[in-house]
Amino acid sequence: MRIAIDGMGGDLAPAAPVEAVLAAAREREDATFILVGDEARLRAAAGGAWPGSVRIVHTDSVIDMEEEPARAVRRKPDASLVVAARMVREGEADAMVSAGSTGALVAAGLLVIGRLPGIHRPALAPVLPTFSGRGVMLADAGATMDADSNNLLQFAGMASLYAQHVLGIDRPRIGLLNVGTEPGKGNQLCKEAFVRLMSSGLNFAGNIEARDLLSGAVDVAVCDGFVGNVVLKLVEGVGLGLFGAIREVLTAGPLQKLAGAVVKPGLVRLRDRFDYAEYGGAPFLGVAGGCIKAHGSSDARAWRSALRQAIRFVEQGMVDKMQNSLAHGAGPGRGEKDE
Repeated sequence: MRIAIDGMGGDLAPAAPVEAVLAAAREREDATFILVGDEARLRAAAGGAWPGSVRIVHTDSVIDMEEEPARAVRRKPDASLVVAARMVREGEADAMVSAGSTGALVAAGLLVIGRLPGIHRPALAPVLPTFSGRGVMLADAGATMDADSNNLLQFAGMASLYAQHVLGIDRPRIGLLNVGTEPGKGNQLCKEAFVRLMSSGLNFAGNIEARDLLSGAVDVAVCDGFVGNVVLKLVEGVGLGLFGAIREVLTAGPLQKLAGAVVKPGLVRLRDRFDYAEYGGAPFLGVAGGCIKAHGSSDARAWRSALRQAIRFVEQGMVDKMQNSLAHGAGPGRGEKDE
């Protein structure tokens, strides 16, 4: 298999992706890793070691975070993210990973890789940490702001397939993110989506409220991209603020520091449970190739998680599974059986 890596995308590029790729190359001798970016900077970040399974496609063009995504993708065909996407489209790579601009990755997925036949709108589907440690996949987290009920049905189907085959969850439980758990709650979109999901053949658990999202009540939470992006940013902000506040309290004075030393091991375990690095990246579901969005501040450990995710995506033949599901039903996930 061949994985294309945007070596210039993200806050810690190129050092973090290069370190992760070199480690992945040692773990997976059956894979080829293609780093896309400035060759001199990529080789300098490696410090001399360069396995034969890692190769470089040189480009010195990068999409900056402040650029308008679709315009940048069109105007910068040699940008590292766009080149990686083009390699997926042309069959030179089976999947790509980038920690660059989310908007640019979504635009490249749509404009360069293209949608799977039958998929109306793709979904960005990160896994959010939960208190149970299991995680919950959120689909969509920002790719489709104005979704209809058919889009939500397809999001649920694609995320269910991904959770089953990549995350290893048997019969993933699907929840519809809503303002109440009772049938008939919500706006017109949620009411229509509820009816569709009830008859979809998916393991639909009904409506779920945001307060239950991190409890592990479901494996996949479905919503439109506007709501999903707000939820994603809220969870990230609360996590950062909460652990910062705990640190401040436990370092306020001698007694607090003593108490902090006692509870530190438990707090470290809790922090690790909510560490995005453990969950890899967000797959862009519905495009005609593997496309993984790593967190913008990914360090080498987070990059390695994202690379493992991309490898698992390819190994499980997720593009073919989604195409086959579309060919045999109303959408991905309908009536899907374990192989």
